[in-house]
Amino acid sequence: MPSAVVAAPRRIAVVHDWLDTWRGGENVLAEVLALYPDATLFSLVDFLPDEARAHIGGRRAVVSFLQRMPAARRGFRSYLPLFPRAIESLDLSGHDLVISISHAVAKGVRKPQGALHACYCLTPMRYAWDLRDDYLATISGRVKRAVVNRLLDRLREWDRVSTAGVDRFAGISRHIAERIRASYGREAEVVYPPVDVDYFAPGPASDRAGEYYLTASRWVPYKRIDAIVAAFRALPTCRLVVTGDGPDAARILAAAGPNVEFAGEVSRDRLRTLMRGARAFIFAAEEDFGIVPLEAQACGTPVIGYARGALLETLRGPESRAVTSTFFGAQTPTAIAAAISEFEALPVAIEAAACRANAERFATSCFRAAFTDFVSTAWVHHTARSQ
Repeated sequence: MPSAVVAAPRRIAVVHDWLDTWRGGENVLAEVLALYPDATLFSLVDFLPDEARAHIGGRRAVVSFLQRMPAARRGFRSYLPLFPRAIESLDLSGHDLVISISHAVAKGVRKPQGALHACYCLTPMRYAWDLRDDYLATISGRVKRAVVNRLLDRLREWDRVSTAGVDRFAGISRHIAERIRASYGREAEVVYPPVDVDYFAPGPASDRAGEYYLTASRWVPYKRIDAIVAAFRALPTCRLVVTGDGPDAARILAAAGPNVEFAGEVSRDRLRTLMRGARAFIFAAEEDFGIVPLEAQACGTPVIGYARGALLETLRGPESRAVTSTFFGAQTPTAIAAAISEFEALPVAIEAAACRANAERFATSCFRAAFTDFVSTAWVHHTARSQ
């Protein structure tokens, strides 16, 4: 790395896909804005509720024309065909560093001439790439499905070509770095997202009753909550607590036996309490990172997880010296039930301290250090090339 003193960027733009609710990507955004407090925030739309906006210091984004489209507040996603044009319409003139946080189109923003664009990629656009068939399955009618399929062809081509405007990529896991390579033919560093290990922490010893298993997520098909629930039909002496709600509710409720309790949508405090008291947390999705299992680990709780995706990076299985988790190889009730039985039969119980230590590898302080290093290193090399 060049040893000469490098001038800091004068104006920084942070580009987020859209702002309408608070999820994991918005947690990342809040941390990035805390690292670069003078940055200008850009987004396709900004309908963030006031209570969530407080997490980003009350900022409002510079938005695209989609903000003014009919019914945009509730239905901006229906304008998907316009997303590429909308993100390209954002005017970033005068900014010499662009940081995009992208799971859809933010990385396709047009950077000013001479600027550096560093992209923190949460995932390549899923409905144009690996979840395309799942997305098409939600479209009724053969003709309409054919039209949407053609649209996704065009969207994927735009997504691939638009990455030419990205100078440096970082992915949220090695799993995502591999998908960036497969989708875009680009290399990516790995910067793991922040886990709030200060909030999600073990409680009093009396909290750890261990009388139930827990799962928590949005009830959408790929999370496979239905398979977790159905697994407990084969485990009548075990109890499962399920939090959340969502479009897959009918299938999930139909799969449940009498030993499954549905807690509904719960507060953050209640979720932490449930995590602290669970015998283990069960997670059946193939995730790009998987923050909720690590929140459970931060509470000292073992995880029984699906052996695909980033969980194989973030959790420590039986081959580790400090085991925190066990795995199942298929998203089926039979495989999940077998994994729970194996967990129950472990000769030595998984230690809460090992789970906590594992989660601490992903603390917010670790993210801040790694992300700052990613951006500053990219800026130094960019500046050296520009001289």
